[in-house]
Amino acid sequence: MGINTERDIEANLQIGPTDQGMVRLFIEGAGIEIPMDFDPEEAEEIAEEIRAAAQAARAVKG
Repeated sequence: MGINTERDIEANLQIGPTDQGMVRLFIEGAGIEIPMDFDPEEAEEIAEEIRAAAQAARAVKG
């Protein structure tokens, strides 16, 4: 299984700041909850990776 393997799983994603000054990605689906906390610098790096992936995906769609 890898990034190109499609799955028929539904999940909700919430993103927001915590009261501890972290950025939380909260994933919920199929009876599971996954909170992932990042410091603001890590969150900005993740955002940059998401932007780069979106740009690459647009290039594939051509």
